[in-house]
Amino acid sequence: MSKNRIVALNSEEDGIGEDHMMTSINTPLREDAFDLSKEEKINQIQEHFTKIMETLGLDLNDDSLKGTPKRVAKMYVNEIFGGLDNMDKPTSSNFENKYRYNEMLVEKNITLYSTCEHHFLPIVGKAHVAYISNGNVIGLSKMNRIVDFFAKRPQVQERLNIQIVEELKKILGTEDVACVIDAKHLCVNSRGIRDVASSTVTAEYGGKFKEEKTRQEFLDFIRMDLNI
Repeated sequence: MSKNRIVALNSEEDGIGEDHMMTSINTPLREDAFDLSKEEKINQIQEHFTKIMETLGLDLNDDSLKGTPKRVAKMYVNEIFGGLDNMDKPTSSNFENKYRYNEMLVEKNITLYSTCEHHFLPIVGKAHVAYISNGNVIGLSKMNRIVDFFAKRPQVQERLNIQIVEELKKILGTEDVACVIDAKHLCVNSRGIRDVASSTVTAEYGGKFKEEKTRQEFLDFIRMDLNI
């Protein structure tokens, strides 16, 4: 088999994982994604991860390793992928803007932990979110919770950016929402090129934030000078 043919086959198997693309704004889920209970999912993942560890040659009789498959399964279902089910989405009531604050509101440096859907390695960084009220406001902590919810999925950073903005648009009833994310991807930092210094910056701007003056004001608030 030629070298070119081998490369083509590897490319087909890897999909678009190395190209850092997304196929949809929505997280790709099967129709039966929630047919199993959380406990059933934990049990199945535990079995599969046991096989992975055994295939790697690890001795699961060792005291340090024997509980790992169950720990990983519970972590996947209850923690790092806990944002897959929209039934678990945080409630985000909005309130009338009685004090008539009509300027930009920015919540910056929101800690973000997510997982790269191409290699299932961590994404770690900060999200900066802003909106301009058209009559409604949202509790500050709810903005953090929305970021956290959508981050708890296998993600592509561009999709995560869009999902955060679209959710806030829906809750606040305005197009004037923006989000910038600056994050390190361990699929870049710890494998492949192993560039520990680089980070990825993405942005999503809606409504007035598409205007240069408003966008620059937002970037000034978060002390970033980016031509995005």
